[in-house]
Amino acid sequence: MGDKQSEGRKANGAAPGGKPDPATPDKDVIATGREAARRAGPDGPDAGEVGKTFKSAPGQAPTDP
Repeated sequence: MGDKQSEGRKANGAAPGGKPDPATPDKDVIATGREAARRAGPDGPDAGEVGKTFKSAPGQAPTDP
């Protein structure tokens, strides 16, 4: 894992970001990051759908921007 760690991550006791181990290719790390940005979670919907849900007024259905 990388030596770069933000102060906030240190304070929260988070593991440093970056490669899970030295054998993992950079290409795989980048692909995983891009995929994570498109999903709300491992089983969740598109992250945009989650955002629309939480940005809509209580009692109203989410709308498209």
